[in-house]
Amino acid sequence: MQLTRPEPRPKARTRLKLVPGWWGLLPALAGMALFLGYPLIQVMGFSTLEWGGLGAGTPVGAQNYLRMTQDPELGRALLVTLGFAALTLPLYVLLSAFVAMELEGTRLERPIKALLFLPGLITVGASAISWYTLAAPEYGLISQLTGLNIPWDRSGFAALAVVAAFTLWQHLGYGVLVFSAALKNLPQEVLEAARVDGASEEALRWRIVLPLLRPSLVFLGVVGSLYALQSYTAVFLLTRGGPFGSTRVVGYYLYEVAFERYQLGYGAALSVGVLLLAFAVAAVQARRLRSEL
Repeated sequence: MQLTRPEPRPKARTRLKLVPGWWGLLPALAGMALFLGYPLIQVMGFSTLEWGGLGAGTPVGAQNYLRMTQDPELGRALLVTLGFAALTLPLYVLLSAFVAMELEGTRLERPIKALLFLPGLITVGASAISWYTLAAPEYGLISQLTGLNIPWDRSGFAALAVVAAFTLWQHLGYGVLVFSAALKNLPQEVLEAARVDGASEEALRWRIVLPLLRPSLVFLGVVGSLYALQSYTAVFLLTRGGPFGSTRVVGYYLYEVAFERYQLGYGAALSVGVLLLAFAVAAVQARRLRSEL
């Protein structure tokens, strides 16, 4: 009796299996790798060079990073950035929460929120021109109508206050929208129970609503800190870092080093330093956010 050998079973085709959501993420990941990852690697490479923008540059290793630790101008720029953040951040968070609570449930809630969000849609250049014609000390509309002369061309604090006010005006609408969305998701049964127990509207706001809004407060704190750390455009368009360097924030100092003094290698090192600082600030505040949730 002759035995027949069984025919080999066809091999199963191996297919690349990805979780369905990953296919949708691939274009975004490819874009990030091209437009974020590659430039970041390039900047890190430039940061190890003494380079003025022409030629190949001279390798200097970590010398640009060591220079950052001994740069007094960078120290002053960090202090100005800290002052700018101290002016804008509390006002941004608290004013956004106050406006959102005042508007909640009113008939004009939607149109006013749309108006508040409008400055964020206008180009920064056009906004800066309007602010310049509004607050210019010699011929501005405020000076003409009220006689109030804002000395932001010769007073450092006035200049920093004008830049802070401009930044608040631009971003307040976003903060109000964040708090408004959080207010609409508050548990109504908790609020109704407090009202039944006789709590006044003011006590309700301070003792129940504000604590429930704590995650949104921390989130806007993170966003506002990053706005302050990355601020550059408003300073460039309104004050150019003056008067006397009083508004030279870190972002504007980086621009000066790289594109006015043509020290592109040191400018690249500053970019990496600011990026790491932004990551550190965001990580600390995100940790606080997780602990609050």
